[in-house]
Amino acid sequence: MPIAVHAVTPFDDQRPGTSGLRKSTRRFMQPGYLQAFVQAILECDPPDPGATLIVGGDGRFFGREAAETVVRMAAAAGYARVKVGRGALLSTPAASNLVRATGAQGAVILSASHNPGGPDGDFGVKYNTASGGPAPESLTEAIFARSKALADWRVETDGEIDLDRLGETRVGGCAVEVIDPVTAYADLMESLFDFPAIRGLLASGFRMRFDAMHAVTGPYATELLERRLGAPAGTVMNATPLPDFGGGHPDPHPEHAPGLMAAMTGPDALDFGAASDGDGDRNMIVGPGGFVVSPGDSLAILTALADRVPAYAGGVAGVARSMPTARAADRVARALGVDCFETPTGWKWFVSLMDAGRITLCGEESFGTGSNHVREKDGLWAVLFWLNLLAAEGVGVRELVMRHWTRFGRDAYRREDYEGLETGPAEAFMQALRGRLDDAAGRASGPFSVVRADDFAYVDPVDGAGAAGQGVRVMLSPDARITYRLSGTGSSGATLRVYLETYLPPERADADAAADLDALSATSRAFADVGDLLGREAPSVVTG
Repeated sequence: MPIAVHAVTPFDDQRPGTSGLRKSTRRFMQPGYLQAFVQAILECDPPDPGATLIVGGDGRFFGREAAETVVRMAAAAGYARVKVGRGALLSTPAASNLVRATGAQGAVILSASHNPGGPDGDFGVKYNTASGGPAPESLTEAIFARSKALADWRVETDGEIDLDRLGETRVGGCAVEVIDPVTAYADLMESLFDFPAIRGLLASGFRMRFDAMHAVTGPYATELLERRLGAPAGTVMNATPLPDFGGGHPDPHPEHAPGLMAAMTGPDALDFGAASDGDGDRNMIVGPGGFVVSPGDSLAILTALADRVPAYAGGVAGVARSMPTARAADRVARALGVDCFETPTGWKWFVSLMDAGRITLCGEESFGTGSNHVREKDGLWAVLFWLNLLAAEGVGVRELVMRHWTRFGRDAYRREDYEGLETGPAEAFMQALRGRLDDAAGRASGPFSVVRADDFAYVDPVDGAGAAGQGVRVMLSPDARITYRLSGTGSSGATLRVYLETYLPPERADADAAADLDALSATSRAFADVGDLLGREAPSVVTG
């Protein structure tokens, strides 16, 4: 068969982060760069006889070319079948579902998630295994090691691929099937939620908008919300996926969704607003008045009310959150008598817990929520869950949140990002911070005193996999917490994320928490000596 072999000089910067390998688009477009990383994946998890690979992505610039390259390389590696989304589109949760539904060996997902796109934006490649979830750290480290030792990469040159035409063709000895990327996922959603109840809600005069941000969820949301659930045409805004996301930032955050936020404020505010990100795995939930539900509250509310939804009518086995996520779900888990696991950042840490039946729901602070229906976080799933709850409970977004706070109290939350740091000084800052932890207990800092401080480490209770150095936690009295962590999702440089949370008991839950969080923010800067060590007097971005 006409397999072309291309020599390559190994690259030294292909270590995957928490969500695959992300670099600038132009870096991925360098000759051999994409191919070297994909070759390393194919050699570290070679196809079994008759194996299927799923391929797709979020539609960003270079995605179509990358998808065809991946398909041809998979054929050269010996895959019997490749299923690729039409137009190279496939949301991350839809890819996870297809892996599980078809028994595929894995999926190559072409996305940099919420990072900007276009030729001057970012690109990414993530490998998901046969569970449907992100590759474990043992595999990603093997891929990195292999990428540094490659001598060549291989590609099948025989056969034509038309990514816009549904159907099957041959590329060498591999059957390549271009599939509708939406239907299987939409069918799954319809099996989980009470669509008649949601349909009734939308027909009752309830008004909503979903901002697809010119990213991958546009076709999915249009099918689900407008076609299957009967929402008026135009309910899905920015519905057409574009290579540069229409010049916007595909991150579900109030600052990046001005049209949606405008529709949710003022005298004619809509009843419900939502948005998802580049690859469809994150969500933002908004009530009238621009009331944004924090990710920690969202996970806690979905957990507390899971039995109102058909798929979770029997309750939850357990819940998990990433370490920086607010502790609201912990309080619900205690009330329900189920386990709550605190894991490192990265969805892969939830997968073993789901596979073992230890958890049903999980989430992370960066607007990611999910369940055991797939092995990825899932933006549209969260939106449908909220719509199902609003239909079942007969109240609005703010009322549902306030009712939750009245029962459990409120974990007021803020994230402060120090962006554009040089990697060396940022890592030195974290090392210096770790050096201060041993004698931190009992230290007074502003209106707080330190109860304990540690560098978070984790041992998976199912498979024993471990992770150390996952972020510094400072537990305070009165009940508050500061977490410091370097982000692993950027394509260059470093970002220090500082997570602030303080508990307000039920009798204070609806109070303005700004002063409490401002005091905690000042404490976070003083405790870590941010000004002297990083030369920053204030964060670049504040969320919450």
